[in-house]
Amino acid sequence: MSLKTALLAGACALLPSLAIAEMMVDDPYARAAGAMARSGAAFMQITNTGDADDRLVAAASDVAERVELHTHIMDGDVMRMVEVEEGFAVTAGETIALERGGMHVMFLGLTRVLEQGDEIEVTLTFEEAGEMTVTIPVDNERMPAETGHGMQHGHGHDG
Repeated sequence: MSLKTALLAGACALLPSLAIAEMMVDDPYARAAGAMARSGAAFMQITNTGDADDRLVAAASDVAERVELHTHIMDGDVMRMVEVEEGFAVTAGETIALERGGMHVMFLGLTRVLEQGDEIEVTLTFEEAGEMTVTIPVDNERMPAETGHGMQHGHGHDG
């Protein structure tokens, strides 16, 4: 083996040890805002099992004309939903929750009805980890987790 080949092999052996963000998705589900809704949302837990911080920067799906990353903010006395263009940070070794009343993937202009029991494909794009396609079950009957905040009102969407 030549010195050049040995050096290349050694460099390649080091690659897996470099800090790489690795994402894992748990407990995903999607729902429509209502039976005849033009919008819906997806929720899940995203864990960065890697050694490098990362950021969820986009989502895509054929179930909607537009797919955006959203969160809820208080605007005076009203809870409003807003797009988060910079995405969501996913720190190395940490889990973020995309949940109702918080961060979530928003489907605007649904191209089909999100029926109970269906499955949809959503591609999540991370700055470092790249694209990850997730199969998400539609669960329109699932109730939000108890957060102690009561019902969310005033934002016009059930996202």
